[in-house]
Amino acid sequence: MQFRRIRDLREDHDLTQQQVADKLCCQREVYRRYENGIREIPVSYVIQLAKFYDVSIDYLLGESNVKTRASK
Repeated sequence: MQFRRIRDLREDHDLTQQQVADKLCCQREVYRRYENGIREIPVSYVIQLAKFYDVSIDYLLGESNVKTRASK
């Protein structure tokens, strides 16, 4: 499964794959594979990215067009 939104959000924030990979503490090549759907992205990374970009997990995964995260 390709997660187009993680690429779009990264590009919207003018970040490189390396910068996001560093945030996730993984190698750039591994992160590239997540963006291209070659490798499944771990749930912990999905949560970190949603918090980092301040979007909902559903939005990040393309299940919703609502960016706002639910408040706790």
